[in-house]
Amino acid sequence: MLFNSSIFLIFTSLVFILYWSCFNKNITARNLFLIIVSYIFYGWWNWRWLFLIVGCSLINWLISLELERTQRKRYKQGLLITACLLSLSALIVCKYYNFFVGSFVSACEMLGFHVHIKTLQIILPVGISFFTFQAIGYTIDVYKGKVRATRSWIDFFAFISFFPQLVAGPIERASGFLPQFRKRYVFDYEKATDGLVLIVYGLFKKMAVADNLAIYVDTVFTNFTQYSSLTLLLGAVLFSFQIYCDFSGYSDIARGIAKLFGFELMVNFDSPYFSKSISEFWRRWHISLSTWFKDYLYIPLGGNRVSTLKYIRNIWIVFLVSGLWHGANYTFIIWGALHAFYQTCGYFKARIQLSANWTMRFSLFRIKPMRYIISGAQILTVNILVVCAWIFFRADSFEHAINYFGKMLTWEGYTRLSGLGANYGILFMGVNMFLVCLLIGIDMLSRSVQYSQKRKAVFLAGMLLMIIFFGKGGDTAFIYFQF
Repeated sequence: MLFNSSIFLIFTSLVFILYWSCFNKNITARNLFLIIVSYIFYGWWNWRWLFLIVGCSLINWLISLELERTQRKRYKQGLLITACLLSLSALIVCKYYNFFVGSFVSACEMLGFHVHIKTLQIILPVGISFFTFQAIGYTIDVYKGKVRATRSWIDFFAFISFFPQLVAGPIERASGFLPQFRKRYVFDYEKATDGLVLIVYGLFKKMAVADNLAIYVDTVFTNFTQYSSLTLLLGAVLFSFQIYCDFSGYSDIARGIAKLFGFELMVNFDSPYFSKSISEFWRRWHISLSTWFKDYLYIPLGGNRVSTLKYIRNIWIVFLVSGLWHGANYTFIIWGALHAFYQTCGYFKARIQLSANWTMRFSLFRIKPMRYIISGAQILTVNILVVCAWIFFRADSFEHAINYFGKMLTWEGYTRLSGLGANYGILFMGVNMFLVCLLIGIDMLSRSVQYSQKRKAVFLAGMLLMIIFFGKGGDTAFIYFQF
């Protein structure tokens, strides 16, 4: 059941009506209702996947209760390790078993040994990486004493399965989100209109921008040998906008739907392509995952309060794990490694700046035009680095990415996509450029403009018209559903 499908519109409308008319008077009944509709939503793809989310929820709920009861340190450590291993077991088997088996077999063949190990024919359950991390984060917080273990299984199961953010986040923290399931809500018209604005804007990003860009991007990446370097460069740049609009569009819709029911989800994207450094980019991109890795992996490893070598080690571990989290493919690991390399270079650059004489640089920043030029150069540099990494993220294999790079660096002019026709090809690119520019403009304005009810109505009408005129049909899946 996709957010951009008609069946989801019907489903959400029915849930909305029942929620406010029948189930909102009693908190326990409301949360139980949310569990049921969330399981219907998740089971719509495959009812067998419900065993995974129920099992993950039950394991972490029971173990967290035991963690709070006991004071024995080693026993608590054993419980935490057990919870993490049991929670991750389904994720590892479904997502990484075939990858690790294939890598092991390939390594053995390189050494001259012939090994045959059967792989599994498993369809990756949608959202498994997201709800697993959310459940593990809760258990770790209970272990550290940051949150109290909830006695209500209904509250906890609702927290893990809340359908707007179930399959692609944001990955919520128990400290900020779980208490919301104990609050009593009354319908708030202003909050609901804010939710509608987010939903429609998210649908615009997905249906009008991302799905249109996907036509160009998929054609270029699939048949890259047929096109010139400039066409490949444009394909890589447009993919960066495609994945941003696709994923941030989902996050906006999720936040908007949550608002319709009185809940608040965290902001997952904050105009990342306006970042002036790679570290700033990661503070703005997929914020819920970035902060999850920071709190539960980076800081426990020592963070930046260690020696330089250990700091670099921590950075590389976090980004390599982040790459592997995205998928069982070497392209994702290389994507993570590139960002680790960027972050390492940024660290040494900052160290050099602190030790060198930068009087001239700071004096230039006092000149307003130069300040804009330097900021623009920094933003452009970050985007170039990010786009280069996105090529590995989008490519089907390491060889695909390397060949794409090689072709892109062999400088040639622009070639239109084959099969579109000359006139249609120009019109198609014009529409894409217009939508991308419109998106950039909205992102810039949204950081400074406050929306009154009248402005919200105008914005909603404008976005709906854009979806009607430029939106692609077909209920296309969101990119991050595969993670």
